[in-house]
Amino acid sequence: MRVAGIDIGTLTCRLLVADVKLPDVFKEINADRRILRLGEGVDQHKRLSEEAMDRVVGVLKEWKVCMAKFEVDALAIVATSAVRESENQQEFLLRVKQETGWDIEILTGEEEARRTLLGIRFGLPEAITDLLGLDIGGGSTECILARKGQSPKVISLDLGVVRLLERVFHHDPPTRDDLQHAETCIDAQLAKVVQAFGAVSNIPLVGTAGTVTTLAAMAQRLTHYDRTRVHNYELPLATVKGLEKDLLGKTGVERLKMPGLEPGREYVIVAGTVILRRIMETFGCDTCLVSDYGLREGLLVHVAMENVEDGQRL
Repeated sequence: MRVAGIDIGTLTCRLLVADVKLPDVFKEINADRRILRLGEGVDQHKRLSEEAMDRVVGVLKEWKVCMAKFEVDALAIVATSAVRESENQQEFLLRVKQETGWDIEILTGEEEARRTLLGIRFGLPEAITDLLGLDIGGGSTECILARKGQSPKVISLDLGVVRLLERVFHHDPPTRDDLQHAETCIDAQLAKVVQAFGAVSNIPLVGTAGTVTTLAAMAQRLTHYDRTRVHNYELPLATVKGLEKDLLGKTGVERLKMPGLEPGREYVIVAGTVILRRIMETFGCDTCLVSDYGLREGLLVHVAMENVEDGQRL
C-alpha cells in the first residue's frame, strides 16, 4: 500500500511517501524535510507562537497539494513534544483542520519511542537484534532498550536540542559555564534512563534523527546530504568529541562553513552533540550506529501493520 507520514517536530517537520509491504518492502516515493522551529519559545512560554504556527501550516498546505499527485492509500500525521506541551495546542490543531482538512495525532513520549523503534528496526542490518535506541529531538529525547523476545523498555526525557539551547547556551560561542550547565542538565535526565534500564552492556547504540545524521555527514565532510553514506554509518565517540570541540570554538555563523551542517542547525547542533556525547559516555558506547530510519518511517510501518488483513505482524 502507498502510505504517507508527516512528523511535526519541535525543530523539524518531515514528510515521507512510500510503498510499504510487510515484512520487508519499503520503497520511498517522495520525501521532504523543513526546519520550521515550531517549538521556539515553548519551553519558556508553554505556547506555540503565531509565527511558528504560520510556518508549519503553510508547509502542510504545500504538502497537501504535493501528495495529491501520489494517490496515497493512507496518511498518518503526528505531532510530538512542542505540541503536546503547549497550552494552545487546540488552537494549532483547529487551524490545521480548517486549512488542510487533516486531523493530527499528538503522540505521548512513550508512543513516539515505540514508533521510532519500528522505523529503526526496518532499516537495521539483520544481524542486529538487541539495541539501545536513541532519538534526540528538538523538545525531547527518546531512549529505547530493545532485546529479542522481550517487550521494549522506553523512556522519554525532558531533553531536546531546542530546549537545551534555550535553557543553557546563552553565549555564542558557548562558554565553559554554558557547557558545564548543559552537562548537569543532561546527566540529571540520564539518571532516569539508568534507573529504568538497569545495567546495559555489550549492546549497540543506534541513533536516529537530525543531530546524529548531521554529525555523520559532518564526520564524512559531505557537501550534500547523502542518505546512502549516512545510514548505518558507524560514528565513533572520538569523532563526536572532536566535532564537539570544533563546534564549541565557533560562532553560529562560522559553523555554517563546516561541511555537512545544514542551515538552521548551526546553533542546535551544539546542544545535540553534547547530549550524544554524554549518552555514549554514560553507557560506555565507543560507537553509535547511525540510522536514517526513525519516527517518519515508523509512522508508515505502523499504518501498514494496522492494515494487514491476514494478521501478520512485523
